[in-house]
Amino acid sequence: MKLNLAILAGDGIGPEVTREAIGILKAVAEFGSHDFRFTEALIGGIAILAEGTPLPQATIEIALAADAVFLGAVGDDKFNALSPDKRPEAGLLRIRQELGGFANLRPCLAFAPLADNSPLKPEGIKDVDILFVRELLGGLYFGQPRSWDKKTGEAVNTMRYSKTEVERVARIAFELAGKRKGKLTQVDKANVLECSQLWRATVDELAPQYPGVTVEHQLVDSMAIHLMNRPRDFDVVLTENLFGDILSDESGVISGSLGMLPSATLGGKVNLYEPVHGSAPDIAGQGKANPLGAILTAAMVLRHSAGLEAEAQAVEAAVASVLDAVHRTGDIARGSRSAIVSTEQMGKLVHEALAQALDRQHAMHAV
Repeated sequence: MKLNLAILAGDGIGPEVTREAIGILKAVAEFGSHDFRFTEALIGGIAILAEGTPLPQATIEIALAADAVFLGAVGDDKFNALSPDKRPEAGLLRIRQELGGFANLRPCLAFAPLADNSPLKPEGIKDVDILFVRELLGGLYFGQPRSWDKKTGEAVNTMRYSKTEVERVARIAFELAGKRKGKLTQVDKANVLECSQLWRATVDELAPQYPGVTVEHQLVDSMAIHLMNRPRDFDVVLTENLFGDILSDESGVISGSLGMLPSATLGGKVNLYEPVHGSAPDIAGQGKANPLGAILTAAMVLRHSAGLEAEAQAVEAAVASVLDAVHRTGDIARGSRSAIVSTEQMGKLVHEALAQALDRQHAMHAV
């Protein structure tokens, strides 16, 4: 298996967690004699300092030439004085546009050993397995016109969607729901927003084409409550860009930390993979960052871009095994009696557990 990966580690803790994730991918490649190649490029604040722009043209070219792009994180408060189109985050929005991925998959799993780390009752989050499908190229993040007139004190953002944009991401959500528990929850604000009314109508129009999938609609405000008090009721959650960003981040309460959440963006020229968490510059370089979200993102690379499902499952099993052994980074150490491990140590523990998981898989296939 050949795979050419563009590595955009970015800012803050991005390089630290990316290093551990790439280490896992290299281990899988070595074990299976796969040809994985890694090309590094700049994005975000580090790109501003080096090239004067949050997304250099060279980075775009490297990304478009790759089979997949792995991104760490972008952002640093030192650039807050810049206009929004010059800040590190502008590089993130633009790389998404350049690659063209419109379906952002954000899994939320409740790992049993982390039940004490969540403020929710353990019995309420047991066996939670939610897949958020967030539309990534439309809505308020990209809609025009947008402006901030500091003289008049007025700012404008535009939420805009076409039926085509809604339909293409909804089809992916329907197909995924059909392979899972057969339930799709579409989230909107249809009681006040015309864009949301378009979303609801489009999903209802598609529903008869997927008879094995049950559809329900939720208003975003009530969904925010239900996600906390009855998360097991949800399977695939489909929504637009802003609502998807907020709700999937909220699900970090279920998983125990934002540092546990991976993501994959599909549907464009090149798939883009990035952990959900931000750059956390306040802890950068201190070995405190949780690399598990990035490592689980590496598993999504194996699943969706390399076609290595067994290996993806082995990575996920390795993460579960390490958590079962009560190893923790600081963000998931609540209620744990184990000593806190560093970013690098956590990566090493997963690497060791992965080697064992791959050996078990090999032995089973040999039999």
